[in-house]
Amino acid sequence: MTDHEVLDRIAAHVRDDAAFLVITGAGVSADSGLPTYRGVGGLYDDADTPDGVPIEEAMSGAMLRRRPELTWRYLRQIEEACRGAGPNDAHRGIARLQRRLTRCTVLTQNVDGFHQAAGATDVIAIHGDVHRLFCPQCGWQDRVEDYRELAPLPRCPRCAAVIRPDVVLFGELLPDAAVRALEATMRRGVDVVLSIGTTSVFPYIAGPVDFVVRTGGFAVEINPGDTAVSGRVNARLRLGAADAMRQLWAHLDAEDLRAP
Repeated sequence: MTDHEVLDRIAAHVRDDAAFLVITGAGVSADSGLPTYRGVGGLYDDADTPDGVPIEEAMSGAMLRRRPELTWRYLRQIEEACRGAGPNDAHRGIARLQRRLTRCTVLTQNVDGFHQAAGATDVIAIHGDVHRLFCPQCGWQDRVEDYRELAPLPRCPRCAAVIRPDVVLFGELLPDAAVRALEATMRRGVDVVLSIGTTSVFPYIAGPVDFVVRTGGFAVEINPGDTAVSGRVNARLRLGAADAMRQLWAHLDAEDLRAP
């Protein structure tokens, strides 16, 4: 199937008002200047951190409890990578798709909040949001634009315990509310899934793709490289996320102009 044929198929479902699930990963934020490789938010390659431990260990819930100052060092680096960046054409195109469809849910692994900043509303942030802070001891919560004003080891203004961002660290469970929201979306039914900019290595990311294919829906992968679901989808666009969404909207706009 050529790219034009894939775009035709997606556009046909958009006109049919089908239920969409858009699944996004780090590749969606690549054109915003954020890295796409290893680690929460994608900051590290295969080498250990300067502290001599793998990023998965440094950014784990266990390490946050044992050596919070070390985990916060890398949390700051992740937040700093997001700082000053914002939504790109991929985020804006997905938000526009939501406005066009009756049902379109975004399931994102990204913690940067760019989907919401672009105007997306029905967003399941399965790994959390780096800008939301909370205290695991007393429940204090806050939202910050960035970490510039935080102490090196931030503490709760109410009880003085070490606070943390509302993100899923390595070894931690997914948030119940996000899991329930995803389950509810799948129960309502999904006709089309667009998997964009993700390697789909987690079962809760690959699972919805497999479900849609198995139930006769249409699953499209948008990714320049091969991933865990590349051989299982109905169609592929070997494009970057922003380029793909620009092409999709050019296609849809052209269709609109030709409509009677």
